[in-house]
Amino acid sequence: MMHISSVVALFADLTEAELANWVARGWVRPDQAEPGRGDAGLEFHEIDVARVRLIHDLHRTMEIGEDTMPMVLSLLDQIYDLRGTLRDLLHALETQPTEVRTTVLAALRRA
Repeated sequence: MMHISSVVALFADLTEAELANWVARGWVRPDQAEPGRGDAGLEFHEIDVARVRLIHDLHRTMEIGEDTMPMVLSLLDQIYDLRGTLRDLLHALETQPTEVRTTVLAALRRA
């Protein structure tokens, strides 16, 4: 787990205020630390840091504006969820008898 100052230190051009803004907008959702802790009371897990990296790249490298970012993040989240659903579907299909798998594959080829 990392605090906001540690996350910001990973990026040469990211400030605590900017990251706090991303959190306030709901783009990143770190956990709240126990009361009385420093660093604005935020605890970032690896997944949160990965999301910060993504937002940083989208904003700095791809020049996605703050007004467009919610839509882009929503679409990326939907893709991520879809990948999980497809992974679950594939696992469920792998556990089915051969004739069921064959029937499903044939239906996919026709579609």
